[in-house]
Amino acid sequence: MVEYTITPGDVEAGLEERTVVLVDKKSSSSWMWKVCGALLVVALCFGGVLMFAWQWNGRSETKTQSGQTEALIGKDGAEKTDPHYTLSRISSKAKAAIHLEGSYDEGESSDLEWTNGQGQAFAQGGFRLANNQIVIPQTGLYFVYSQASFRVSCSDEDGRRLAPLSHRIWRYSDSVGSKVSVMSAVRSACQNTAQDDSLRDGQGWYNAIYLGAVFQLNKGDRLWTETNQLSELETEEGKTFFGVFAL
Repeated sequence: MVEYTITPGDVEAGLEERTVVLVDKKSSSSWMWKVCGALLVVALCFGGVLMFAWQWNGRSETKTQSGQTEALIGKDGAEKTDPHYTLSRISSKAKAAIHLEGSYDEGESSDLEWTNGQGQAFAQGGFRLANNQIVIPQTGLYFVYSQASFRVSCSDEDGRRLAPLSHRIWRYSDSVGSKVSVMSAVRSACQNTAQDDSLRDGQGWYNAIYLGAVFQLNKGDRLWTETNQLSELETEEGKTFFGVFAL
């Protein structure tokens, strides 16, 4: 057996040989991550600036476009809520329809005269105007309508003596043998409300009587209107009208 003896010198020599020196080296990959992070932050900031500018410009354009759109919608809405506009559009699409405009000349006539072929007035599908009456072309269901608009000069004295405004549609049918009132309405000439104080002082009070309903009519039936206070009628285009269209 061989014995090994370690002397102090040998121990010291071994320790010297096994001494390891650690050197702290910074990894190149950590630098790359830091650079990438910085670039990402810069990119996010730049993107945020671009996004803010885009939204600001888009909001300005939207405001401008919405203002123009609201103006157009307001104009279209006013037209579409007007009964004269709506009924004339519906009548023009019907196969058989007639739409008449009213006129009145106190010096020439004692009745409200209906005219065809002027303004938005027309007749199609066999309808005709004869003796100021609408003649029904065929038996069937029809929508009959009319409106009379008035402008009354009101005062305290006028409010007591002026007769109520009235508008009526008559029908004559051979099957009945006599005229029959199919629709009518009556309105006060001057309404006594606080908001009408300035109107009663001479500016005038406006009102419209509208009539409309569906009827079963026969071929050859005649329809006409009866209106009082003719001198107070407003006969500008679209204010006083009379019409029928087939359903």
